[in-house]
Parts: sequence; structure tokens; C-alpha cells
Amino acid sequence: MNGNRHRPVMLAEVINALGVDTAGCYMDLTFGRGGHAVAILERLGPGGRLVVVDKDPEAIAYARSRLGDDGRVSIRQGSFVLLREIALDIGVAGAVQGVLLDLGVSSPQLDDPRRGFSFRRPGPLDMRMDPRQGMSAAQWLAAASEREIADVLYEFGEERHARRIARAIVAERREEPIEDTTRLAQIVTRANSSWEKGKDPATRTFQAIRIFINSELEELRTCLAQILDILAIGGRLVVISFHSLEDRIVKRFIRQQTRGDDLPAGLPVTASEQRPRLRAIGRARRPRPEEILANPRARSAVMRVAEKVH
Repeated sequence: MNGNRHRPVMLAEVINALGVDTAGCYMDLTFGRGGHAVAILERLGPGGRLVVVDKDPEAIAYARSRLGDDGRVSIRQGSFVLLREIALDIGVAGAVQGVLLDLGVSSPQLDDPRRGFSFRRPGPLDMRMDPRQGMSAAQWLAAASEREIADVLYEFGEERHARRIARAIVAERREEPIEDTTRLAQIVTRANSSWEKGKDPATRTFQAIRIFINSELEELRTCLAQILDILAIGGRLVVISFHSLEDRIVKRFIRQQTRGDDLPAGLPVTASEQRPRLRAIGRARRPRPEEILANPRARSAVMRVAEKVH
């Protein structure tokens, strides 16, 4: 078994940031393999409640096998864009003390070659968080125009060589469909004449396609827009991001909500009269060096925390 499996990133920091109340209600919107969720549950008393959500049916199956017999736990399969709907259905909207979002792809997803997330393991080029929904990466690459592919690589992967890589992908698919991870990685490597030291040349391309296929940034924005309806006053939002595009969205959301109402410049109002909805708790935090040493996948993690005040 890969030594990086099932290691929840910044576990102590997450639990501390949530400030778990034994009788509180908490939502883990990215269950994965439950490392954070189990740690929250261990701190809850008989009156506490935990809601776990994940888009990946394999993660939900694992959640049911591990936590399904615990009456304090509610398990829902689906995207976290359904946050408000789930909270209303369970009856916890406006009463949640903490919401956790641990973004990106989980270690079990990366380590399973059948899922097609990793360029390091040969497998079908799928990349869907929920393999039962939407278009796979292979299907999209077969149908997208060169311009569309280049735009996705540049926008979601910040890939400098997006046009060159897109051109190579279109040329190669004319010869044979691109249906496995190894072939795509090889195409990208040949097309990418220069890459960052210590980073595989296929990294940005795989990241970009995965984000696009799963609408990750759009879904993050949609989820954040519902957070304030879900949290109780004093409730905490904890978000762990793994690349700059995610973190930028979270940072802007917290900044906007800490400023309050968007009033015309020069209006004679105090900060409190602008009705800020959140307050940021500390600065962005990163994993400790010893955690990165033990779990290299944690190295790019950034955690931001905010508390609902209004």
C-alpha cells in the first residue's frame, strides 16, 4: 500500500480551527476516506452531529461501511453544490458550527489507476469524480477543438505551452484516439520542451483537464455562495486548497464577506454598519515541514479559516 494513503492533510490544524463542540453540528463536504470526518466524530458527544458529503460513489460506499451505523452521522452522495439542499433536507440549515472543504483529488483517487487521475500510473483516461456522470477526459479530448483544449490548459492549468500541447494532442488523436493516461502524458512531454524543475511536464495538463471535467472552480464558487445560509453565528468555515486558482477564489470570498455590504465609495458609514458576514481567523496556513516530509502530497496545501459574525 502506498504510504501516502488516507493521511488527512493538516489534521490537527483543521480540528483546532473548527473548535469542535461536543454537541455541535459539523459538515465535511469532501469526505474522501474520512480522516478529517473521523477525527471530528471522535470529539462529538451523543448530542453531536456530523454530515458527510462526497461526489465520488466509492468514497460514499466507504463512508457507509465505516460510519453508517453511527446515529450521529448523515451521509449524502453528490456535489457540494447541493449544500443548501442537503442542509435543509437534514434540518441543519443555519445551525452548523463548522464546514470543512478539503479540495482537489484525494490520495485514493490518485492511487487507483482505474480512475485516470494520475499520469504516473497507466489507466483509462477518465478523471471524473463521479464516473457515472458527465463526459470523461478521453471523450472530451476526442471532441474538443484545438482552441478549446488550449484555453482549458491555459486557464485551469496555467500552462505556458498550452497551444503547443493542444496542437500535439489534436495531431496525435488523428492517428489514434487518446484513451489512456500514459499516452497523454507522453504526448505532453514531447510537446513541452521546457518544464519546471522537480515537476513532471504533464502535471499542469492533467490538473487542468481534471478541473475542467469536474467543473471544480465553478462548483467551489457555487458552494461558497451557500455557506452563510448554512453556518450558525460563530460557525467556522475551513477550506484547504491545493493550487492557486482554488485558493484565490476562497481568499476573495472571505475578503468580500469580511468587508460587508458593497456600498458606494465615500458613503459616511462605519465598518460595523457595512454588516460584515465573516471575519477571517488568522492568516493562510501551510503544513508543518514534518508533515510535508511524511506526506509530500501536502506540500501545496493552504488552509484558510473564517467565522460567521452576522
